[in-house]
Amino acid sequence: MAPAPLASGSHGGLPHVAIFPFMAKGHTIPLIQLVNYLRHHQLATVTFFTTPGNAAFVRDGLSSGAGDDDDDDVAVVELEFPVDAPGIPPGVESAEGLASMVSFVAFTDTVSLLRPQFEASVAAMRPPASFIVADAFLYWVNESAARLGVPKVSFFGISTFSQVMRELRIRHDPCAAMKPGDVDDDGNPATFTVPEFPHIKVTFEDLMATFGEPAAVAMMLELDGKLGKAITESHGLIINTFHGLEAPYIEFWNDHVKPRAWAVGPLCLAQPPASSAPAAARPSWMQWLDKKAAAGRPVLYVALGTLAAIPELQLREVADGLEQAQVDFIWAVRPKNIDLGLGFEERTMDRGLVVREWVDQLAILRHESVGGFVSHCGWNSVLESVAAGVPLAVWPMLADQPFNARFLADELRIAVRVSTSDGTMRGLVPSEEISRVARELMSGEVGAAARKRVVELSVLAKESMVEGGRSWVAVKEMISELCAANDV
Repeated sequence: MAPAPLASGSHGGLPHVAIFPFMAKGHTIPLIQLVNYLRHHQLATVTFFTTPGNAAFVRDGLSSGAGDDDDDDVAVVELEFPVDAPGIPPGVESAEGLASMVSFVAFTDTVSLLRPQFEASVAAMRPPASFIVADAFLYWVNESAARLGVPKVSFFGISTFSQVMRELRIRHDPCAAMKPGDVDDDGNPATFTVPEFPHIKVTFEDLMATFGEPAAVAMMLELDGKLGKAITESHGLIINTFHGLEAPYIEFWNDHVKPRAWAVGPLCLAQPPASSAPAAARPSWMQWLDKKAAAGRPVLYVALGTLAAIPELQLREVADGLEQAQVDFIWAVRPKNIDLGLGFEERTMDRGLVVREWVDQLAILRHESVGGFVSHCGWNSVLESVAAGVPLAVWPMLADQPFNARFLADELRIAVRVSTSDGTMRGLVPSEEISRVARELMSGEVGAAARKRVVELSVLAKESMVEGGRSWVAVKEMISELCAANDV
């Protein structure tokens, strides 16, 4: 049976965009923010694709960004997720529920089974789709778009710096001449100097972090090739960044690589901050931050991402380090049932707060009491910290995070680097290092200089997103070009 037409929008004449994120919160959030930006500026109506297990999260994000006149300009379509898919735990519809890179690859393969439903739903959109925005991990959408005769633009939620480094890794293949454990004459990890950017030196671990554990390298290399092909054969690439942050790499991509990249961020600023709720309605962790602000006590925020599984031993080292540092802190910890050590939370209750629930990270970073952020260096977290004017302590663990860390610490100098005991990315970070980094970021000279620079970048971030700013112009240009491609 043919699906019923999917009507979206009462704002006649606006482009109708199909948006399809990969099933992971870090991939979905920026595309929700893009939708809210399109709505706020009345640039398009949207049909947003997800699955039943992710729909509540999507609808909550869309409702929080809706204005008084935005109730009817987004349709959410739920595609039924395959049941009993091999290699995936039962009931899991988001990458956060996976335990390894091997299962991650199995998950991306399973997601490709949504293709028939997606194609039927896009074909039923009324008015017809002007263009499709799809996460690069949904590499098969290129063929769907071609079959439907609809232009498609890729979204890849990493920095332009990381995207350029990925391209240059493929171009130069430095891994062929490097191997794990290579060191220089001083015993430090051996580095590869990037010919196009001689000031950048990367290690074997930086280059291989994308591919995860050794058992998954071959599968991840194959998946990486599919992602690259999906991007190259798209009508364009959406990057969540802004010129004030990454201009040299945006320009390099558009001059020397393809397809055209549109820098449309930071999308975390796509809508203004929510108005302050009454004190009684604010989450307990926001009320705790209010008290710290009133007492004039700056707070360190600690959050290490949602995808990397961090061993309990390492989290206990973090707990010990925060206790040693004698700084005020709020720690969004996961998994929520982790044991941080006997008496830790009781001993630090005057200075620290451990939160074991989903928190509004951007609201925390925007809070006046927060003066530093210990982060895994995922790109969403980086942008939220930059937008809020908060310096970082960067602790990369996988994927694009090592590139982000080098960019922030070495080039932008808005971050302090967290070092492992053995110099490898997967090595233990001892409590003494956590304590050192926390003190340096919150009260040291390096932290003070980083804070000054990130505040300057925060101003540029806000300027880019207002009407007439460079990111706003990029969104308008993207819509015009893709709609023109559809007409052709």
